[in-house]
Amino acid sequence: MASAVNTSECATRPSSSRHQAIADAHHPRLPKSLEARGRQEKGQGCVPESRVKSRTRSPFAGPATALWPWPQYIQTSDWHYTISPHSFQFKYHVRSAAQSGCSVLDEAFQRYRDLLFGSESWQRAALTDTLTINNEQCFLLSETVWGALRGLETFSQLVWRSPEGTFFINKTEIEDFPRFPHRGLLLDTSRHYLPLPSILDTLDAMAYNKFNVFHWHLVDDSSFPYESFAFPELTRKGSYNPATHIYTAQDVKEVIEYARLRGIRVLAEFDTPGHTLSWGQGVSGLLTPCYSGSQPSGTFGPVNPILNSTYEFMNTFFLEVSSVFPDFYLHLGGDEVDFACWKSNPDVQAFMKKKGFGNDFKQLESFYIQTLLDIVSAYGKGYVVWQEVFDNKVKVRPDTIIQVWREEVPVSYLKELALITEAGFRALLSAPWYLNRISYGPDWEDFYRVDPLSFEGSPEQKALVIGGEACMWGEYVDSTNLVPRLWPRAGAVAERLWSNKVVTDPDFAFKRLAHFRCELLRRGVQAQPLSVGYCEQEFEQI
Repeated sequence: MASAVNTSECATRPSSSRHQAIADAHHPRLPKSLEARGRQEKGQGCVPESRVKSRTRSPFAGPATALWPWPQYIQTSDWHYTISPHSFQFKYHVRSAAQSGCSVLDEAFQRYRDLLFGSESWQRAALTDTLTINNEQCFLLSETVWGALRGLETFSQLVWRSPEGTFFINKTEIEDFPRFPHRGLLLDTSRHYLPLPSILDTLDAMAYNKFNVFHWHLVDDSSFPYESFAFPELTRKGSYNPATHIYTAQDVKEVIEYARLRGIRVLAEFDTPGHTLSWGQGVSGLLTPCYSGSQPSGTFGPVNPILNSTYEFMNTFFLEVSSVFPDFYLHLGGDEVDFACWKSNPDVQAFMKKKGFGNDFKQLESFYIQTLLDIVSAYGKGYVVWQEVFDNKVKVRPDTIIQVWREEVPVSYLKELALITEAGFRALLSAPWYLNRISYGPDWEDFYRVDPLSFEGSPEQKALVIGGEACMWGEYVDSTNLVPRLWPRAGAVAERLWSNKVVTDPDFAFKRLAHFRCELLRRGVQAQPLSVGYCEQEFEQI
Protein backbone atom coordinates (compact mmCIF):
# COMPACT_ATOMS: atom_id res chain seq x y z
CA MET A 1 0.00 0.00 0.00
CA ALA A 2 1.21 3.55 -0.70
CA SER A 3 0.05 7.02 0.21
CA ALA A 4 0.50 10.38 -1.42
CA VAL A 5 1.26 12.04 1.82
CA ASN A 6 3.46 14.58 3.50
CA THR A 7 6.21 12.54 5.11
CA SER A 8 6.39 14.86 8.10
CA GLU A 9 2.99 13.57 9.18
CA CYS A 10 4.49 10.15 9.79
CA ALA A 11 6.21 11.42 12.92
CA THR A 12 3.75 14.04 14.13
CA ARG A 13 0.31 14.09 15.68
CA PRO A 14 -2.96 14.43 13.75
CA SER A 15 -3.64 18.01 12.79
CA SER A 16 -6.38 19.89 14.57
CA SER A 17 -7.37 21.39 11.23
CA ARG A 18 -9.75 19.70 8.80
CA HIS A 19 -8.22 16.56 7.36
CA GLN A 20 -9.88 14.92 4.40
CA ALA A 21 -9.87 11.16 4.67
CA ILE A 22 -9.88 9.36 1.38
CA ALA A 23 -10.90 5.79 1.22
CA ASP A 24 -10.05 3.23 -1.34
CA ALA A 25 -8.85 3.61 -4.81
CA HIS A 26 -8.24 1.08 -7.68
CA HIS A 27 -8.89 -2.64 -7.11
CA PRO A 28 -7.93 -4.92 -10.03
CA ARG A 29 -8.84 -8.59 -10.06
CA LEU A 30 -7.42 -11.18 -7.68
CA PRO A 31 -5.71 -8.54 -5.53
CA LYS A 32 -2.50 -9.61 -3.88
CA SER A 33 -1.67 -6.25 -2.36
CA LEU A 34 -3.11 -2.93 -1.36
CA GLU A 35 -0.94 -0.03 -2.45
CA ALA A 36 -1.47 3.51 -1.29
CA ARG A 37 0.08 6.19 -3.38
CA GLY A 38 -0.01 9.91 -3.14
CA ARG A 39 -2.32 12.00 -5.14
CA GLN A 40 -5.20 14.31 -4.51
CA GLU A 41 -7.86 13.14 -2.10
CA LYS A 42 -9.93 11.28 -4.61
CA GLY A 43 -10.28 7.56 -4.88
CA GLN A 44 -10.69 5.30 -7.87
CA GLY A 45 -11.50 2.13 -6.09
CA CYS A 46 -11.86 -1.55 -6.84
CA VAL A 47 -11.92 -1.26 -10.63
CA PRO A 48 -10.54 -4.28 -12.51
CA GLU A 49 -8.01 -3.58 -15.21
CA SER A 50 -9.52 -6.43 -17.22
CA ARG A 51 -13.24 -7.00 -16.93
CA VAL A 52 -13.04 -10.66 -15.98
CA LYS A 53 -15.89 -11.99 -13.88
CA SER A 54 -14.96 -13.84 -10.78
CA ARG A 55 -15.47 -17.56 -11.12
CA THR A 56 -17.38 -17.54 -7.86
CA ARG A 57 -20.59 -15.63 -7.32
CA SER A 58 -21.81 -15.57 -3.78
CA PRO A 59 -25.06 -14.59 -2.06
CA PHE A 60 -22.87 -13.27 0.75
CA ALA A 61 -21.60 -10.35 -1.34
CA GLY A 62 -23.98 -8.03 0.52
CA PRO A 63 -21.60 -7.32 3.42
CA ALA A 64 -19.26 -5.64 0.95
CA THR A 65 -21.59 -2.64 0.93
CA ALA A 66 -22.34 -2.65 4.67
CA LEU A 67 -19.81 0.10 5.32
CA TRP A 68 -19.83 2.20 8.49
CA PRO A 69 -19.73 5.15 8.37
CA TRP A 70 -21.17 5.45 4.87
CA PRO A 71 -18.75 7.06 2.38
CA GLN A 72 -19.38 10.21 0.39
CA TYR A 73 -19.36 8.34 -2.92
CA ILE A 74 -19.48 4.63 -3.60
CA GLN A 75 -20.05 2.53 -6.69
CA THR A 76 -19.93 -1.22 -6.29
CA SER A 77 -21.06 -4.39 -8.02
CA ASP A 78 -21.41 -8.08 -7.25
CA TRP A 79 -18.20 -8.86 -9.14
CA HIS A 80 -15.73 -9.99 -6.58
CA TYR A 81 -12.20 -11.25 -6.40
CA THR A 82 -10.43 -13.75 -4.21
CA ILE A 83 -7.86 -12.63 -1.65
CA SER A 84 -5.29 -15.07 -0.33
CA PRO A 85 -4.18 -14.29 3.24
CA HIS A 86 -0.84 -15.97 2.54
CA SER A 87 0.12 -13.77 -0.40
CA PHE A 88 -1.74 -10.53 0.28
CA GLN A 89 0.49 -7.57 1.20
CA PHE A 90 0.16 -3.94 2.13
CA LYS A 91 2.85 -1.98 0.28
CA TYR A 92 3.97 1.57 -0.32
CA HIS A 93 3.68 2.81 -3.88
CA VAL A 94 7.07 3.58 -5.36
CA ARG A 95 6.05 7.21 -5.94
CA SER A 96 4.54 7.73 -2.51
CA ALA A 97 6.01 10.44 -0.32
CA ALA A 98 5.55 8.04 2.59
CA GLN A 99 7.68 4.92 2.65
CA SER A 100 8.71 2.28 5.14
CA GLY A 101 9.68 3.97 8.37
CA CYS A 102 6.47 5.97 8.52
CA SER A 103 5.34 4.68 11.92
CA VAL A 104 1.68 5.56 11.42
CA LEU A 105 1.32 3.51 8.25
CA ASP A 106 3.82 0.76 9.11
CA GLU A 107 1.86 -0.07 12.24
CA ALA A 108 -1.48 0.35 10.47
CA PHE A 109 -0.45 -2.21 7.83
CA GLN A 110 0.35 -4.69 10.57
CA ARG A 111 -2.79 -3.89 12.53
CA TYR A 112 -5.19 -4.24 9.63
CA ARG A 113 -3.56 -7.41 8.40
CA ASP A 114 -4.21 -8.92 11.82
CA LEU A 115 -7.79 -7.66 11.78
CA LEU A 116 -8.47 -9.07 8.35
CA PHE A 117 -6.84 -12.46 8.55
CA GLY A 118 -5.71 -13.04 12.13
CA SER A 119 -2.16 -12.77 13.39
CA GLU A 120 -1.52 -16.51 13.08
CA SER A 121 -2.82 -17.00 9.54
CA TRP A 122 0.00 -15.42 7.59
CA GLN A 123 3.74 -15.14 7.50
CA ARG A 124 4.95 -11.69 8.46
CA ALA A 125 6.95 -9.97 5.75
CA ALA A 126 8.99 -6.78 5.74
CA LEU A 127 7.10 -3.86 4.25
CA THR A 128 10.23 -2.44 2.65
CA ASP A 129 11.01 -5.21 0.20
CA THR A 130 8.51 -4.88 -2.63
CA LEU A 131 7.69 -1.55 -4.20
CA THR A 132 6.61 -2.72 -7.64
CA ILE A 133 3.15 -2.42 -9.16
CA ASN A 134 1.47 -5.13 -11.22
CA ASN A 135 -2.03 -5.86 -12.45
CA GLU A 136 -3.10 -7.66 -9.29
CA GLN A 137 -3.31 -4.69 -6.97
CA CYS A 138 -5.70 -2.37 -5.18
CA PHE A 139 -4.81 1.29 -4.77
CA LEU A 140 -5.57 3.68 -1.95
CA LEU A 141 -4.82 7.31 -2.73
CA SER A 142 -4.65 10.05 -0.13
CA GLU A 143 -2.95 13.38 0.37
CA THR A 144 -2.39 12.69 4.05
CA VAL A 145 -1.35 9.87 6.33
CA TRP A 146 -4.56 10.39 8.28
CA GLY A 147 -6.67 10.00 5.16
CA ALA A 148 -4.79 6.80 4.37
CA LEU A 149 -5.68 5.47 7.84
CA ARG A 150 -9.38 6.07 7.18
CA GLY A 151 -9.02 4.40 3.82
CA LEU A 152 -7.46 1.34 5.41
CA GLU A 153 -10.47 1.04 7.70
CA THR A 154 -12.79 1.26 4.70
CA PHE A 155 -10.76 -1.37 2.87
CA SER A 156 -10.91 -3.69 5.86
CA GLN A 157 -14.70 -3.46 5.85
CA LEU A 158 -14.87 -4.23 2.12
CA VAL A 159 -13.20 -7.61 2.60
CA TRP A 160 -15.66 -10.40 3.39
CA ARG A 161 -15.45 -14.11 4.00
CA SER A 162 -17.56 -16.91 2.58
CA PRO A 163 -18.95 -19.75 4.74
CA GLU A 164 -16.15 -21.92 3.35
CA GLY A 165 -13.54 -19.49 4.70
CA THR A 166 -12.47 -17.82 1.44
CA PHE A 167 -11.80 -14.08 1.50
CA PHE A 168 -13.27 -11.85 -1.21
CA ILE A 169 -13.48 -8.21 -2.17
CA ASN A 170 -16.04 -6.72 -4.53
CA LYS A 171 -15.35 -4.40 -7.42
CA THR A 172 -15.80 -1.01 -5.80
CA GLU A 173 -15.02 2.64 -6.37
CA ILE A 174 -15.06 5.00 -3.40
CA GLU A 175 -14.33 8.66 -2.83
CA ASP A 176 -14.53 9.70 0.77
CA PHE A 177 -13.89 12.51 3.23
CA PRO A 178 -15.50 13.61 6.50
CA ARG A 179 -18.36 16.07 6.65
CA PHE A 180 -16.98 17.58 9.88
CA PRO A 181 -13.32 17.87 10.91
CA HIS A 182 -13.93 17.33 14.65
CA ARG A 183 -15.47 13.94 15.42
CA GLY A 184 -14.94 13.32 19.09
CA LEU A 185 -15.68 11.01 21.98
CA LEU A 186 -15.47 12.11 25.62
CA LEU A 187 -14.52 9.73 28.42
CA ASP A 188 -14.82 10.73 32.07
CA THR A 189 -12.02 9.13 34.10
CA SER A 190 -12.67 10.97 37.37
CA ARG A 191 -16.05 9.76 38.59
CA HIS A 192 -14.94 6.21 37.90
CA TYR A 193 -11.32 5.46 37.16
CA LEU A 194 -10.88 3.69 33.82
CA PRO A 195 -7.83 1.39 33.63
CA LEU A 196 -5.37 2.12 30.87
CA PRO A 197 -6.39 -0.94 28.77
CA SER A 198 -10.00 0.31 28.74
CA ILE A 199 -8.86 3.62 27.29
CA LEU A 200 -6.64 1.97 24.68
CA ASP A 201 -9.42 -0.40 23.64
CA THR A 202 -11.73 2.58 23.27
CA LEU A 203 -9.21 4.26 20.98
CA ASP A 204 -9.21 1.15 18.79
CA ALA A 205 -12.99 1.22 18.50
CA MET A 206 -12.91 4.95 17.82
CA ALA A 207 -10.60 4.35 14.87
CA TYR A 208 -12.95 1.69 13.50
CA ASN A 209 -15.72 4.33 13.58
CA LYS A 210 -13.47 7.09 12.18
CA PHE A 211 -13.61 9.27 15.27
CA ASN A 212 -10.55 11.51 15.38
CA VAL A 213 -10.64 13.31 18.77
CA PHE A 214 -10.39 11.71 22.21
CA HIS A 215 -11.72 14.27 24.69
CA TRP A 216 -10.15 13.13 27.94
CA HIS A 217 -12.08 14.53 30.92
CA LEU A 218 -9.29 13.62 33.27
CA VAL A 219 -10.28 15.14 36.60
CA ASP A 220 -13.39 16.37 38.40
CA ASP A 221 -14.88 16.77 41.89
CA SER A 222 -14.71 13.03 42.53
CA SER A 223 -11.03 12.34 41.98
CA PHE A 224 -7.79 13.68 40.53
CA PRO A 225 -6.12 10.69 38.82
CA TYR A 226 -3.72 12.74 36.67
CA GLU A 227 -0.22 12.50 38.18
CA SER A 228 1.22 16.01 38.27
CA PHE A 229 4.99 16.24 38.60
CA ALA A 230 4.75 19.92 39.58
CA PHE A 231 2.13 19.27 42.28
CA PRO A 232 2.36 15.59 43.31
CA GLU A 233 0.05 16.16 46.28
CA LEU A 234 -2.82 16.70 43.84
CA THR A 235 -2.69 13.03 42.94
CA ARG A 236 -1.62 11.67 46.31
CA LYS A 237 -4.52 13.28 48.12
CA GLY A 238 -7.02 13.78 45.32
CA SER A 239 -7.09 10.36 43.62
CA TYR A 240 -9.13 7.39 44.80
CA ASN A 241 -5.90 5.48 45.37
CA PRO A 242 -2.47 6.94 44.57
CA ALA A 243 -0.99 3.48 44.06
CA THR A 244 -3.56 2.06 41.64
CA HIS A 245 -6.00 4.70 40.40
CA ILE A 246 -3.76 7.23 38.71
CA TYR A 247 -2.42 7.97 35.25
CA THR A 248 1.35 8.27 35.39
CA ALA A 249 3.38 10.33 32.96
CA GLN A 250 4.15 7.10 31.09
CA ASP A 251 0.45 6.21 30.94
CA VAL A 252 -0.42 9.60 29.46
CA LYS A 253 2.42 9.33 26.96
CA GLU A 254 1.20 5.88 25.94
CA VAL A 255 -2.36 7.09 25.41
CA ILE A 256 -1.18 10.01 23.27
CA GLU A 257 1.05 7.82 21.10
CA TYR A 258 -1.52 5.02 20.80
CA ALA A 259 -4.06 7.61 19.69
CA ARG A 260 -1.64 9.23 17.23
CA LEU A 261 -0.98 5.95 15.48
CA ARG A 262 -4.73 5.70 14.90
CA GLY A 263 -5.13 9.26 13.67
CA ILE A 264 -6.74 10.47 16.90
CA ARG A 265 -5.95 13.70 18.73
CA VAL A 266 -6.03 13.81 22.53
CA LEU A 267 -7.92 16.84 23.85
CA ALA A 268 -7.21 17.02 27.58
CA GLU A 269 -9.74 18.76 29.82
CA PHE A 270 -8.95 20.35 33.19
CA ASP A 271 -12.22 21.97 34.20
CA THR A 272 -12.17 25.03 36.49
CA PRO A 273 -13.29 26.99 38.49
CA GLY A 274 -16.07 24.52 39.32
CA HIS A 275 -15.77 20.72 39.47
CA THR A 276 -12.56 21.09 41.50
CA LEU A 277 -13.22 19.59 44.94
CA SER A 278 -10.54 16.94 44.37
CA TRP A 279 -7.98 19.66 43.62
CA GLY A 280 -8.42 21.28 47.02
CA GLN A 281 -7.21 18.26 48.93
CA GLY A 282 -3.73 18.59 47.49
CA VAL A 283 -3.35 22.37 47.22
CA SER A 284 -4.11 24.31 50.39
CA GLY A 285 -5.95 27.58 49.83
CA LEU A 286 -6.93 26.86 46.23
CA LEU A 287 -10.66 26.52 46.88
CA THR A 288 -13.02 29.14 48.30
CA PRO A 289 -14.01 28.63 51.98
CA CYS A 290 -17.79 28.64 52.32
CA TYR A 291 -19.45 30.50 55.20
CA SER A 292 -22.51 29.85 57.32
CA GLY A 293 -23.44 33.27 58.57
CA SER A 294 -20.27 34.94 59.86
CA GLN A 295 -18.30 31.73 60.39
CA PRO A 296 -16.60 29.31 57.97
CA SER A 297 -18.76 26.23 57.50
CA GLY A 298 -15.83 23.89 56.95
CA THR A 299 -16.85 23.22 53.35
CA PHE A 300 -15.33 24.53 50.15
CA GLY A 301 -16.65 25.75 46.82
CA PRO A 302 -15.10 26.62 43.45
CA VAL A 303 -11.54 27.79 42.93
CA ASN A 304 -10.88 30.99 44.88
CA PRO A 305 -10.73 33.71 42.21
CA ILE A 306 -9.55 36.58 44.43
CA LEU A 307 -6.09 35.33 45.46
CA ASN A 308 -2.82 35.89 43.60
CA SER A 309 -1.73 32.44 44.79
CA THR A 310 -4.55 30.91 42.72
CA TYR A 311 -3.15 32.31 39.50
CA GLU A 312 0.42 31.46 40.46
CA PHE A 313 -0.72 27.86 40.86
CA MET A 314 -2.61 27.88 37.56
CA ASN A 315 0.39 29.38 35.81
CA THR A 316 2.68 26.57 36.93
CA PHE A 317 0.12 23.81 36.52
CA PHE A 318 -0.89 24.72 32.97
CA LEU A 319 2.73 25.17 32.00
CA GLU A 320 3.13 21.51 32.90
CA VAL A 321 -0.08 20.46 31.15
CA SER A 322 0.92 22.37 28.01
CA SER A 323 4.19 20.45 27.87
CA VAL A 324 2.59 17.05 28.49
CA PHE A 325 -0.26 17.27 25.97
CA PRO A 326 1.03 18.19 22.50
CA ASP A 327 -2.29 19.08 20.86
CA PHE A 328 -2.73 22.77 20.10
CA TYR A 329 -5.96 22.82 22.09
CA LEU A 330 -6.72 22.35 25.77
CA HIS A 331 -10.24 22.10 27.13
CA LEU A 332 -10.61 24.49 30.06
CA GLY A 333 -14.16 23.68 31.11
CA GLY A 334 -15.94 26.62 32.70
CA ASP A 335 -19.30 24.93 33.26
CA GLU A 336 -21.69 24.65 36.21
CA VAL A 337 -20.06 27.14 38.56
CA ASP A 338 -22.13 27.27 41.78
CA PHE A 339 -22.06 30.85 43.06
CA ALA A 340 -23.50 30.03 46.52
CA CYS A 341 -20.12 29.63 48.20
CA TRP A 342 -18.74 32.80 46.64
CA LYS A 343 -21.85 34.67 47.80
CA SER A 344 -21.34 33.46 51.38
CA ASN A 345 -17.69 34.49 51.64
CA PRO A 346 -17.07 38.02 53.02
CA ASP A 347 -13.63 38.29 51.39
CA VAL A 348 -15.13 37.52 48.00
CA GLN A 349 -17.86 40.08 48.59
CA ALA A 350 -15.26 42.72 49.46
CA PHE A 351 -13.25 41.87 46.33
CA MET A 352 -16.33 42.24 44.14
CA LYS A 353 -17.12 45.61 45.67
CA LYS A 354 -13.56 46.76 45.03
CA LYS A 355 -13.78 45.62 41.39
CA GLY A 356 -17.18 47.22 40.87
CA PHE A 357 -18.89 43.91 40.12
CA GLY A 358 -21.81 44.66 42.43
CA ASN A 359 -23.72 41.42 43.05
CA ASP A 360 -23.12 40.02 39.57
CA PHE A 361 -21.13 36.85 40.20
CA LYS A 362 -20.97 36.17 36.49
CA GLN A 363 -18.53 39.08 36.33
CA LEU A 364 -16.39 37.41 38.98
CA GLU A 365 -16.45 34.17 37.02
CA SER A 366 -15.49 36.11 33.89
CA PHE A 367 -12.60 37.74 35.76
CA TYR A 368 -11.23 34.32 36.71
CA ILE A 369 -11.71 32.70 33.32
CA GLN A 370 -10.26 35.61 31.37
CA THR A 371 -7.16 35.53 33.57
CA LEU A 372 -6.85 31.77 33.05
CA LEU A 373 -7.26 32.12 29.29
CA ASP A 374 -4.47 34.69 29.23
CA ILE A 375 -2.24 32.24 31.09
CA VAL A 376 -2.96 29.40 28.68
CA SER A 377 -2.60 31.66 25.63
CA ALA A 378 0.86 32.67 26.82
CA TYR A 379 1.93 29.03 26.39
CA GLY A 380 0.88 29.04 22.75
CA LYS A 381 -2.26 27.00 23.31
CA GLY A 382 -5.75 27.38 21.95
CA TYR A 383 -8.71 26.44 24.07
CA VAL A 384 -12.13 24.88 24.06
CA VAL A 385 -14.69 25.84 26.72
CA TRP A 386 -18.18 24.78 27.69
CA GLN A 387 -21.05 27.01 26.62
CA GLU A 388 -21.47 28.83 29.95
CA VAL A 389 -18.33 30.81 29.18
CA PHE A 390 -20.12 32.23 26.15
CA ASP A 391 -23.48 32.53 27.90
CA ASN A 392 -21.90 34.54 30.72
CA LYS A 393 -20.29 36.90 28.22
CA VAL A 394 -16.69 36.17 29.12
CA LYS A 395 -14.33 37.99 26.77
CA VAL A 396 -12.47 35.29 24.86
CA ARG A 397 -10.23 35.21 21.82
CA PRO A 398 -11.95 35.03 18.41
CA ASP A 399 -10.50 31.56 17.80
CA THR A 400 -12.09 30.08 20.96
CA ILE A 401 -14.17 26.95 20.39
CA ILE A 402 -17.45 26.78 22.31
CA GLN A 403 -18.87 23.34 23.17
CA VAL A 404 -22.66 23.12 23.49
CA TRP A 405 -23.83 20.61 26.08
CA ARG A 406 -27.15 21.92 27.42
CA GLU A 407 -30.20 20.67 25.56
CA GLU A 408 -32.79 23.25 26.63
CA VAL A 409 -31.31 25.69 29.18
CA PRO A 410 -30.98 28.62 28.76
CA VAL A 411 -32.18 27.95 25.20
CA SER A 412 -32.39 24.90 22.94
CA TYR A 413 -29.06 23.61 21.69
CA LEU A 414 -29.93 24.59 18.13
CA LYS A 415 -30.64 28.16 19.22
CA GLU A 416 -27.38 28.12 21.19
CA LEU A 417 -25.47 27.07 18.07
CA ALA A 418 -27.10 29.91 16.18
CA LEU A 419 -26.12 32.45 18.85
CA ILE A 420 -22.53 31.22 19.12
CA THR A 421 -21.92 31.20 15.37
CA GLU A 422 -23.68 34.53 14.93
CA ALA A 423 -21.08 35.94 17.32
CA GLY A 424 -18.36 34.51 15.06
CA PHE A 425 -17.16 31.65 17.25
CA ARG A 426 -16.60 28.06 16.20
CA ALA A 427 -18.87 25.53 17.86
CA LEU A 428 -18.99 21.86 18.83
CA LEU A 429 -22.22 20.00 19.58
CA SER A 430 -22.60 17.45 22.37
CA ALA A 431 -26.01 18.18 23.89
CA PRO A 432 -28.05 15.44 22.17
CA TRP A 433 -25.27 12.85 22.34
CA TYR A 434 -24.92 11.94 26.02
CA LEU A 435 -24.42 8.19 25.73
CA ASN A 436 -24.33 7.65 29.50
CA ARG A 437 -28.09 8.20 29.46
CA ILE A 438 -29.76 4.93 28.59
CA SER A 439 -33.32 3.98 27.76
CA TYR A 440 -35.13 0.87 26.64
CA GLY A 441 -35.21 0.43 22.89
CA PRO A 442 -33.22 1.70 19.92
CA ASP A 443 -32.04 5.04 21.29
CA TRP A 444 -29.24 5.06 18.72
CA GLU A 445 -31.86 6.30 16.26
CA ASP A 446 -32.31 9.46 18.34
CA PHE A 447 -28.57 10.13 18.11
CA TYR A 448 -28.63 9.37 14.39
CA ARG A 449 -31.44 11.80 13.57
CA VAL A 450 -29.55 14.81 14.92
CA ASP A 451 -28.16 17.22 12.35
CA PRO A 452 -25.75 19.76 13.87
CA LEU A 453 -26.57 22.21 11.07
CA SER A 454 -30.36 22.18 11.37
CA PHE A 455 -30.46 25.54 13.14
CA GLU A 456 -31.53 28.76 11.42
CA GLY A 457 -28.43 30.56 10.26
CA SER A 458 -26.39 31.70 7.29
CA PRO A 459 -23.97 29.46 5.37
CA GLU A 460 -21.15 31.38 7.04
CA GLN A 461 -22.57 30.52 10.47
CA LYS A 462 -22.95 26.85 9.63
CA ALA A 463 -19.37 26.70 8.42
CA LEU A 464 -18.35 27.58 11.99
CA VAL A 465 -19.83 24.34 13.36
CA ILE A 466 -16.74 22.16 13.15
CA GLY A 467 -18.30 18.95 14.47
CA GLY A 468 -19.32 17.40 17.72
CA GLU A 469 -18.68 14.81 20.39
CA ALA A 470 -20.43 11.84 21.91
CA CYS A 471 -20.03 11.98 25.69
CA MET A 472 -19.74 9.12 28.17
CA TRP A 473 -19.90 10.61 31.65
CA GLY A 474 -18.86 8.34 34.47
CA GLU A 475 -21.41 8.57 37.28
CA TYR A 476 -22.73 5.09 36.47
CA VAL A 477 -20.08 3.84 34.07
CA ASP A 478 -16.79 2.08 34.76
CA SER A 479 -14.75 -0.57 32.97
CA THR A 480 -17.43 -3.23 33.60
CA ASN A 481 -20.08 -1.59 31.42
CA LEU A 482 -18.21 1.00 29.36
CA VAL A 483 -17.88 -0.97 26.13
CA PRO A 484 -21.47 -2.20 25.62
CA ARG A 485 -22.85 1.18 26.61
CA LEU A 486 -20.60 2.92 24.08
CA TRP A 487 -20.83 0.59 21.12
CA PRO A 488 -22.44 0.50 18.68
CA ARG A 489 -24.49 3.49 19.91
CA ALA A 490 -21.55 5.87 19.49
CA GLY A 491 -21.37 4.70 15.89
CA ALA A 492 -24.59 6.60 15.20
CA VAL A 493 -22.80 9.81 16.15
CA ALA A 494 -19.75 8.79 14.14
CA GLU A 495 -21.74 8.44 10.93
CA ARG A 496 -23.63 11.66 11.53
CA LEU A 497 -20.33 13.51 11.79
CA TRP A 498 -18.69 11.72 8.85
CA SER A 499 -21.28 11.02 6.16
CA ASN A 500 -23.14 13.30 3.80
CA LYS A 501 -26.11 15.19 5.23
CA VAL A 502 -28.49 13.27 2.94
CA VAL A 503 -27.58 9.91 4.53
CA THR A 504 -30.40 9.85 7.07
CA ASP A 505 -32.52 6.74 6.39
CA PRO A 506 -32.69 4.82 9.72
CA ASP A 507 -33.63 1.55 7.98
CA PHE A 508 -30.58 1.74 5.73
CA ALA A 509 -28.49 2.67 8.76
CA PHE A 510 -29.86 -0.17 10.89
CA LYS A 511 -28.84 -2.87 8.40
CA ARG A 512 -25.32 -1.52 8.15
CA LEU A 513 -24.90 -0.75 11.86
CA ALA A 514 -26.14 -4.22 12.82
CA HIS A 515 -23.58 -5.72 10.46
CA PHE A 516 -20.89 -3.40 11.81
CA ARG A 517 -21.77 -4.41 15.35
CA CYS A 518 -21.02 -8.00 14.37
CA GLU A 519 -17.72 -6.84 12.90
CA LEU A 520 -16.91 -5.08 16.17
CA LEU A 521 -17.56 -8.33 18.02
CA ARG A 522 -15.24 -10.15 15.64
CA ARG A 523 -12.58 -7.55 16.46
CA GLY A 524 -13.00 -8.10 20.18
CA VAL A 525 -15.27 -5.13 20.98
CA GLN A 526 -18.17 -6.37 23.13
CA ALA A 527 -20.77 -4.16 21.46
CA GLN A 528 -24.38 -4.61 22.54
CA PRO A 529 -27.07 -5.75 20.06
CA LEU A 530 -29.29 -3.24 18.29
CA SER A 531 -32.30 -5.54 18.20
CA VAL A 532 -33.18 -9.23 17.87
CA GLY A 533 -30.92 -11.25 15.63
CA TYR A 534 -27.53 -12.92 15.48
CA CYS A 535 -24.02 -12.60 14.09
CA GLU A 536 -22.80 -15.21 11.63
CA GLN A 537 -19.57 -15.78 13.52
CA GLU A 538 -21.64 -17.22 16.37
CA PHE A 539 -22.12 -20.35 14.27
CA GLU A 540 -18.40 -20.73 13.73
CA GLN A 541 -18.01 -21.52 17.44
CA ILE A 542 -20.42 -24.46 17.40
